[in-house]
Amino acid sequence: MRTRRARKGPVVPDAATVAEIFRRFHAANPEPKGELEYVNPYTLLVAVVLSAQATDAGVNKATRPLFAVVDTPQKMLAFGEERLRDAIKTIGLYRNKAKNVIALSQQLIERFGGEVPRTREELESLPGVGRKTANVVLNIAFGAPTIAVDTHLFRVANRIPLAPGKTPLAVELGLEKIVPEPYRRHAHHWLILHGRYVCKARKPDCGRCIINDLCRYEAKTI
Repeated sequence: MRTRRARKGPVVPDAATVAEIFRRFHAANPEPKGELEYVNPYTLLVAVVLSAQATDAGVNKATRPLFAVVDTPQKMLAFGEERLRDAIKTIGLYRNKAKNVIALSQQLIERFGGEVPRTREELESLPGVGRKTANVVLNIAFGAPTIAVDTHLFRVANRIPLAPGKTPLAVELGLEKIVPEPYRRHAHHWLILHGRYVCKARKPDCGRCIINDLCRYEAKTI
């Protein structure tokens, strides 16, 4: 693998190697999916807001019965903050999250006709919605080639190293520059799933890694 050294940084792979990494991810999983359950763009937005500092599995457990009866901003306001708190009380920070979900639902009705907006700027203007949440919604709901950087993706991008950076934004912008266009739609899903199930935080399972020969992580277990 040819590599090039980033300015005052780690050795990063060249364009051909980057393309091969994503070619392998695509070959192994052509249509990766996010693991949060939802029924429409609104419930996806709510689920992603609830997922901050929580597991997707934990969020899904709480939202399955919720989304069966509440799937629009109007229904959420009618449901009310108190009942919402009770419905999501198993999720961390549930009180503040319930307040944000009610507030963003109100703003969706007042400012966007009850529809989830399709721009990052508009999404980030909603209570409880940051850049990562906006990127997830844009990608999954509307097919935009955005890259949502969570802890798993951040770790993998720095370990390989693929797009090393000290902040999630730096990693996101770095990946935007190097991921080949055909792979941009699903790039963050592949990297998140790879970090969640293979390139784990404490002990990466390098024996199962389909790119272990291209990875330059010094603490590889193979």
